[in-house]
Amino acid sequence: MPMELKNIYKIYPNGYQAITDFNLTIEDKEFIVLVGPSGCGKSTTLRMIAGLEDITHGTFTIDGRVVNKLPPKDRGIAMVFQSYALYPTLTVYENMAFGLDLAGFDEDVIAARVQSTAKILGLSEYLDRLPRALSGGQRQRVALGRAIIRHAKIFLMDEPLSNLDARQRVTMRAELSRISREIGATTIYVTHDQIEAMTMASRIVCMDVGVIKQVGTPEELYFHPKNLFVAGFIGDPPMNFIRGKVDSGVFASDDGYYSVALPQPSLQGKGIVIGYRPEHAHLALPEGSDPADYLEMKGKIEVYEMLGDLQNVYLAVGEEKAIIKVAPEVELEIGNDLIYYVKKADFHFFDAETEEAIEE
Repeated sequence: MPMELKNIYKIYPNGYQAITDFNLTIEDKEFIVLVGPSGCGKSTTLRMIAGLEDITHGTFTIDGRVVNKLPPKDRGIAMVFQSYALYPTLTVYENMAFGLDLAGFDEDVIAARVQSTAKILGLSEYLDRLPRALSGGQRQRVALGRAIIRHAKIFLMDEPLSNLDARQRVTMRAELSRISREIGATTIYVTHDQIEAMTMASRIVCMDVGVIKQVGTPEELYFHPKNLFVAGFIGDPPMNFIRGKVDSGVFASDDGYYSVALPQPSLQGKGIVIGYRPEHAHLALPEGSDPADYLEMKGKIEVYEMLGDLQNVYLAVGEEKAIIKVAPEVELEIGNDLIYYVKKADFHFFDAETEEAIEE
């Protein structure tokens, strides 16, 4: 079901402004992920959509209808919380049926919906169990089932995977994406984990201090970040940065560690920040490449992490820090210098003052 949030503000009685001029149009059946650091306002935004928080200024519409003052129960929204919020003395069946029973549905209708929902979630064999007899992932699926069973058109999920271990989170990410496609609902999902955002979203809303920093597909935010915040937040490990100034076609880093020809007219006379992704570091120039197309860089190895398919290498580079990805067979030693090369075409450029991307 389509939704629109237009010029939304949230200001608390003590004067704290949690959300500033939030504008977002959500299409039917989209999977929207609100992502950002703790305290950025993503959960507050979700609660305003749910009707659990009042909107101070602005207009919120669902399917073209203004719902600012509509109670939560009348919005056609189902919400899945971080804490599961299951009734510990009720079985899986009873937990899933509770809302329908309360709404006065016939027992045969309730039974049919519970069975069909349990089948979608792989819970059919657990319907007579209590929540304490389930794993964290199974409990999260019961909480999801309780929302699905209502046949709501909109699902709101507030960090639903944060209580799961690493393996369960990977499994449930895939499950949630599959279920969302199957039921055809519009989903708004809140997380601080940018990997969840990248792997699940049809579009990401990246937020900081109550402001939208960028909206786009995972590919758009990763390959074309509009500002320093998004560039540094999206990506694991995050983008590396070098601060400096371009004068007469030459970029000099602030710490005097680098000097490189950058003749682009849009960069001249500016204080800029150069960004590059960890995977764009090469330990040797690719065969047949022109050395003039690359910046040679050197850093002192501080830490390295063997991850199986690659190694993350943490470097001290002048007065800056950097993280690069190298092959697992590369031999590394803490304290040694490491020379690597980054292609100039892989650089991202940002205005040092405004922190906005400089379009080439």
